Amino acid sequence: MSPDLTFALRLADAADAITRSRFQALDLVVERKPDRTPVTDADTAVEDAVRALLAEEHPGDAVAGEERGGTVGAGRVWVLDPIDGTKNFLRGVPAWATLIALVDNGSPVVGVVSAPALGRRWWAARGAGAWLSRDGGAAERISVSGVRALDDAYLSTTHLGSWVEYHSRTSYLSLVDACWENRAFGDFWQHCLVAEGAIDLAAEAIVNPWDVAPLQVLVEEAGGRFSDLRGEPRFDGGSVLTSNGHLHDAALGLLQLD
Repeated sequence: MSPDLTFALRLADAADAITRSRFQALDLVVERKPDRTPVTDADTAVEDAVRALLAEEHPGDAVAGEERGGTVGAGRVWVLDPIDGTKNFLRGVPAWATLIALVDNGSPVVGVVSAPALGRRWWAARGAGAWLSRDGGAAERISVSGVRALDDAYLSTTHLGSWVEYHSRTSYLSLVDACWENRAFGDFWQHCLVAEGAIDLAAEAIVNPWDVAPLQVLVEEAGGRFSDLRGEPRFDGGSVLTSNGHLHDAALGLLQLD
């Protein structure tokens, strides 16, 4: 492993220690942010702990996080989502994760997704493949599926209501109708499942950079394709489509309908 990936995994260990201790805690503190999304004391504690480690060991790197702010500019920037799936976390649903990415001059080069309540951790680095550890076991190299037709494809999204406000629900439903099966695994998990080859497509109408930065390098290193809904291969385009690559253009053609 590269030093940057090794360090990112250490950051994930620190995050997991906090999230495990606060998951289903009876004294969990929950507040509402200005955008009406929830934030818990665990979210802020994780980001603060990760930022402290970064300041100590990589003081020259910038940091952009969901809870404490920051921007992704030139140079090296660590992009953090302390708990992706906070609504699941505060309701006791185990599908949540800490997301950590190193972005170098606008391109994600390291990505770690750690979901301790699911017993899963995914990671990738440019040129080094995509990997999964189950329940702390040995790393397994992962790759996307070989499905080549939409009518054989398994599709996932997140909250269906987001397609009304930020994109066309009709366009998403046209993709649903074209596919074999669909679910709403939501958030990070669906894109990790694409990287594993368990499902073939995942689409979201609205995302922030910290939601998907590590997922770009993970999916691409697994042999898949990552873009926004305009087809641009960027994590900061405000939307996302991940796929096994074979299905990407066909899916984009349906999602871009008015």
